[in-house]
Amino acid sequence: MGFNSEPSYRHGNVSKTAVVLANLGTPDAPTAAAVKVYLKEFLWDPRIVEIPRLLWWIILNGIILPFRSRTSAEKYASIWTEQGSPLKVHTERQAQALQSALDARGHALRVVYAMRYGNPSLPSVLEQLKVEGCDRILILPAYPQYSGTTTASIFDRVFSHYTQIRNAPELRFIKHYHDDDAYIESLAATVRAHWEQHGKPDKLVMSFHGVPKRTLMLGDPYHCECYKTARLVGNKLGIAKDDYLVTFQSRFGKAEWLQPYTAPTLVELGKKGVGRVDVICPGFTSDCLETLEEISMEAREDFIGAGGKAFHYIPCLNEHPQWIDAMASLVERHTQGWHTSADPENQERLRLDADVGRRRALELGAAD
Repeated sequence: MGFNSEPSYRHGNVSKTAVVLANLGTPDAPTAAAVKVYLKEFLWDPRIVEIPRLLWWIILNGIILPFRSRTSAEKYASIWTEQGSPLKVHTERQAQALQSALDARGHALRVVYAMRYGNPSLPSVLEQLKVEGCDRILILPAYPQYSGTTTASIFDRVFSHYTQIRNAPELRFIKHYHDDDAYIESLAATVRAHWEQHGKPDKLVMSFHGVPKRTLMLGDPYHCECYKTARLVGNKLGIAKDDYLVTFQSRFGKAEWLQPYTAPTLVELGKKGVGRVDVICPGFTSDCLETLEEISMEAREDFIGAGGKAFHYIPCLNEHPQWIDAMASLVERHTQGWHTSADPENQERLRLDADVGRRRALELGAAD
């Protein structure tokens, strides 16, 4: 897309502010063909796999996609709902709930969601916001802990999109909120609610998505932020350090990733006679393949098969009211200084500013 093909511009548009809730993404359907398209985009991102491009192209297209697509499709099919992919369903509902929360707080903000890989794509959503006249945009990643493999990839895609846009909007990015008190309290609230109904476990396992260990050695803060999140959640719950464990899941390839690994840890706990474990995934704000299939299904089998008696998976934040309020507070903090108030006086001021711009354009013969 070049400058001549970007959405048409209308002089005199009222200035608007938008929030984009950006998540990882999901296939359009639980089929091998759809999963192949999704994996190809996802795994070709150099933020995800840092192998030299030519070598990786051969491995990806010659080995991984032909074999992994069907296996992954079967896993997606096991968690697919009538509404579609759980990750997409929850992300869409979160955006709708966040819109309502911000409306209730008196803000005139447009809230939308987008996916880094798959649909609705970040470029398509950003194009639509430009059509709607949004010239201030806040990017809210669905990743509480920053990593070059996740948050930075979203930033990359946003920046690359605007290299082809003549009149780029004012942009702000939320880098991380791993230690945000409202986010931590939301996590603790989901655990408390589960314990009130089912009692406490012998061990609470906090499983985060894994990344290669080399990223930590190269300065990625993800590992440290995961541990800080876990410590703060433990503090909120009032439990001792020995009562919970931090693990990392979703290892891919032969390289060493952040340890301890989730599955082997659960097997070890089962063999040691630990009767019940509860597992929560603080790095995911929406339930998805990695939580519903990898943890709630596969990890459960690993633990029970090793001798464990009871395995409880505590769902992600999803549309939990405290999480929606936490997001609304994040948005308020990061949009300070922007005219987001929905009060009539502020809206009239924005309208008058737009009228001035349109009159000047008419004088120059530039208005449509």
